[in-house]
Amino acid sequence: MNTRSAPRPGGRSARVQAAVHKATQELLDEIGRNALTVPLIAARAAVTPSTIYRRWGDLPDLLADVAVQRLRPEGEPADTGTLRNDLLNWAEQYLEEMSSEIGLAMMRDVLSQSSSENAHQCAAITSGQIQIMIERAIARGEAVPEVDAVMDGVIAPIIFRTLFSPAPPSHAHVHMLLDTCLKQVKRSKKTTAKA
Repeated sequence: MNTRSAPRPGGRSARVQAAVHKATQELLDEIGRNALTVPLIAARAAVTPSTIYRRWGDLPDLLADVAVQRLRPEGEPADTGTLRNDLLNWAEQYLEEMSSEIGLAMMRDVLSQSSSENAHQCAAITSGQIQIMIERAIARGEAVPEVDAVMDGVIAPIIFRTLFSPAPPSHAHVHMLLDTCLKQVKRSKKTTAKA
């Protein structure tokens, strides 16, 4: 388990993190992951290799940290006017991103890390995006699923099939997963109304 303490936000620590992340990403794009080493990243970021080892531990942990940062959305999910369309548009984009070569590499980097901290951050990022869409739907008066229902019913199958199946799920399969999730909300509302 990774026992290093979290760095202070801001200041030199933030500059080092930004430089190392930028150098890592540039080198991944230029030479690929197989040729990537901590000394190459350190030279590009103008830090010592010991700085990287002290902060991240090893290359897989650094790659996992870079992957989590790349997964952070630049803004809120699009508001299409209905929860189904919001979730559908977002889930289709999520599928495309995760099933791309870059997305697969990022997921593998996160899963190869020695601790589960980055995996938890990925789940928090994803559930946060879903929460935004659900809160908007509540404000519109729509029936909504729990965030965990969407994570379990839509996101988990996308991740599992993308990582472990010969091919990622199709858009039609994602539509089916989402519709099944939303139908369960309607069924539970009808049951509650009858009781």
